[in-house]
Amino acid sequence: SQAAKMKLKHNINPVLLQLINFIILVYSLVTYIPWYIFSGSRQAIAKAKQVKAKPVNNRPGVAYRSVNSLHCLASVLYPGCDTLDKVFKYAKTKFKDKKLLGTREILKEEDEIQPSGKVFKKVILGKYTWLSYEDVYIKAVNFGKGLAVLGQQPKTNIAIFCETRAEWMIAAQACFMCNYQLVTLYATLGGPAIVHGLNETEVTTIITSKELMQTKLKEIVSQVPLLRHIITVDGKPTTWAEFPKGVIVHTMASVQAMGAKADTGNKQPARPVPSDIAVIMYTSGSTGVPKGVMISHCNIIAGITGMAERIPNLGEKDIYIGYLPLAHVLELSAELVCLSHGCRIGYSSPQTLADQSSKIKKGSKGDVTTLKPTLMAAVPEIMDRIYKNVMNKVNEMTSFQRNLFILAYNYKMEQISKGYTTPLCDSLIFRKVRMLLGGKIRILLCGGAPLSAATQRFMNICFCCPVGQGYGLTESAGAGTITEVWDYTTGRVGAPLICCEIKLQNWEEGGYYNTDKPYPRGEILIGGQNVTVGYYKNELRTKKDFTVDENGQRWLHTGDIGEFHHDGCLKIIDRKKDLVKLQAGEYVSLGKVEAALKNLALVDNICVYASSFHSYVVGFVVPNQKELAELARKKGFKGTWEEICNSSEMEKEVLKVLAEAAMAANLEKFEIPVKIRLSPDPWTPETGLVTDAFKLKRKELTAYYQMDIDRMYGKSVK
Repeated sequence: SQAAKMKLKHNINPVLLQLINFIILVYSLVTYIPWYIFSGSRQAIAKAKQVKAKPVNNRPGVAYRSVNSLHCLASVLYPGCDTLDKVFKYAKTKFKDKKLLGTREILKEEDEIQPSGKVFKKVILGKYTWLSYEDVYIKAVNFGKGLAVLGQQPKTNIAIFCETRAEWMIAAQACFMCNYQLVTLYATLGGPAIVHGLNETEVTTIITSKELMQTKLKEIVSQVPLLRHIITVDGKPTTWAEFPKGVIVHTMASVQAMGAKADTGNKQPARPVPSDIAVIMYTSGSTGVPKGVMISHCNIIAGITGMAERIPNLGEKDIYIGYLPLAHVLELSAELVCLSHGCRIGYSSPQTLADQSSKIKKGSKGDVTTLKPTLMAAVPEIMDRIYKNVMNKVNEMTSFQRNLFILAYNYKMEQISKGYTTPLCDSLIFRKVRMLLGGKIRILLCGGAPLSAATQRFMNICFCCPVGQGYGLTESAGAGTITEVWDYTTGRVGAPLICCEIKLQNWEEGGYYNTDKPYPRGEILIGGQNVTVGYYKNELRTKKDFTVDENGQRWLHTGDIGEFHHDGCLKIIDRKKDLVKLQAGEYVSLGKVEAALKNLALVDNICVYASSFHSYVVGFVVPNQKELAELARKKGFKGTWEEICNSSEMEKEVLKVLAEAAMAANLEKFEIPVKIRLSPDPWTPETGLVTDAFKLKRKELTAYYQMDIDRMYGKSVK
């Protein structure tokens, strides 16, 4: 079974193991009856087995809908709240003095010199200080009025290029109220991509931070001729004299002060209608220049209506930690879900998230420890990192501790697969691991890329909470599917949300048909109010990716291949763009090969490459420094990190490990990489080789490693 494959290996004496297994059996029998009577898990097991979505009729290729919205798709969160400004006004009235947005104060900043001579900035942070719903509302109203004083007109574009923080959400709410179209750009996008986005949308005003203004904007501001106003959310920078003539730098506070003084008389601001564009979200897409996705008010509201329904008991007791880029649809949707349900949002960053994070001074507390969130969103890359860190710590334990942990892990895995809970293991063994994320997490939301079964099961076991794996695109306002909290199966993304329907379209080239048995398969098409308006100033691409059927329903062609299981849950099995035909005619799914190899302790990241002009697959691997150094030591190889990575001898050793894992994952022989390049440098969004959600940018990676590709395919390298 899949659970057996994911179990950890121990080295316990067989006789002792028999005794331990007998004790576990007795314990299970003794505790089963009270658990069965008093636990609510019986209902959860029953719910897990229920059908979650059904096809609307019996014809092949028809849409599947959630059983909770079979007859009518949901599109509105609260009656009459059909635009985002109305949703916030409703929440402000309902939760008035409740805390909404929290930020930690910086008590001290210091430079820490590393043994290598590098200087790392470290911070000591204080408590979270909070703004109430009322506070945020007033700040947003004043900011919106202040922007009008600066000449911002309704239905015109305004850009935000800023880290995830309270001011980002305040600025967004101001734009939603005044019907300004918010152009969002990732803080880690490269210069040319930022210039493209700003010029394509013809913005005259950009909202940013002091740091981004001095690091990213300073270099490109002269290439954005229409820019007139730069608004910094965190005070005025010390040097700004070198900006081109005609560009004025304001602080957010000064714009809010202008708005508070502004005399609007009886003139009512132009309120948006549901079909108006709320956000033009630039996706850092894994191919080519970023595309601006036009998302309307009703698209976002439909999306967050669907998402909220999958989070049971969502409300005022919940605390959400916001640290992913707000320019990413996953984070923006998650925060809007929280804001509309009375939850608190505490802000963080990947560098200050945990006690061990890179910017947190040793001995002081990271954000999760201080905030103790109940809800958290993560991309698989972050979860994979946590998984590897914990497993490395387990390997460093004494033999007794390690075996105890492994026994508890394997026992809990078995119990989870049956739908049972393990309160004793949770409090005695996994409590310490759980504290890494604050100790109070009740649901982890995962999206942005596929999550491996091993990592998902690890999070279930060690953090004692369900992992809601979701599937959605910027083009579907982030909404598509999310697994239900009592569904503990792995490798699936759940049933369609109540706001949308999903159908599978035949893809002949890949050999996927919606008549396939036992499961219908095909390209995933999403339909519903959450399907966006299209790409900004790109009619050709819009016509290619979006279609409208005879009933007026809008459909998004995702390019992902899925299959529907008997209970109506979707599994992503392939991607159209990832399929490469080798010289001998075999098809290789690059994503499938990467997923099989990515969870090796030796591998921090991997990109597989195949060419139709050759008969074998190659790959680029970012090795785990500790694991590779240990492998080099075992093999008697001495050298610097670069020398180890550049060694053909070490390449062969890593290939052996990859081949073993590939065979264990039942990959075909032609799918296993034959040659690899070990990369001494990690791939981060700053390098431009991965997106903000850490998805591989294949085009950029191919260009970056072109000489290595030529070498691996035996071409002469000049």
